[in-house]
Amino acid sequence: MARTVAILPMKAHSERVSGKNFRQLVHKPLFRWILDNLLAVDTIDQIVINTDAREILADKGLETGFGDGRVLVRDRRPEICGDFVPMNTIIADDMAAVPADTYIMTHTTNPFLSAATIGAALARYEAAQAAGEADSLFTVTKVQTRFYRADGSAVNHDPKVLLRTQDLEPWFEENSNLYIFSAASFAATDARIGARPVMFETPLLEAVDIDTPDQWTLAEAVGAALVKGAEA
Repeated sequence: MARTVAILPMKAHSERVSGKNFRQLVHKPLFRWILDNLLAVDTIDQIVINTDAREILADKGLETGFGDGRVLVRDRRPEICGDFVPMNTIIADDMAAVPADTYIMTHTTNPFLSAATIGAALARYEAAQAAGEADSLFTVTKVQTRFYRADGSAVNHDPKVLLRTQDLEPWFEENSNLYIFSAASFAATDARIGARPVMFETPLLEAVDIDTPDQWTLAEAVGAALVKGAEA
């Protein structure tokens, strides 16, 4: 039977938002938002947390056996700790330790990516792979606006022809929310995006990604609104 493993890396240090992975966002630590949504996807067999912060996770309630044993906490090897280690190196370490047919990779910093969207992305990946159309999937945000280079020259439009923004050619931003791939596709490129990826558009609010203090403030507002809506 096919096995699906989610990879959720989590380090103690954060350069721009101190301790963000474990910081309280509205009513629970940041990492619990995406972890709870991954656990809500029944087709994910195991969630691997590669971390240098096992003690912090335990202090935040992530004990052995959490999630009916579906969560595996792996201590990050010292040689791949630090702020400048490529993420693909972390992924490769987890893949070598935890075999699977399908891997999902996501981040604590996109807390609002829903279980429904994760499930839909998995279904899209499986269909594309079965049809021979793609070997991997990554999520994107569709953008239709006017772009300029640093020198002021237009990139994707003619300033003399003011098309409505909705009529501009759509561009797609890799939003770092979700990646789906197999061991074979990873081996072909040494990366989470394979040689023939399919893009999967995510809802705008679900694509909120926290890298800066301003983005944390935005996430607090979105999270508060979601909690209030769920309680209403």
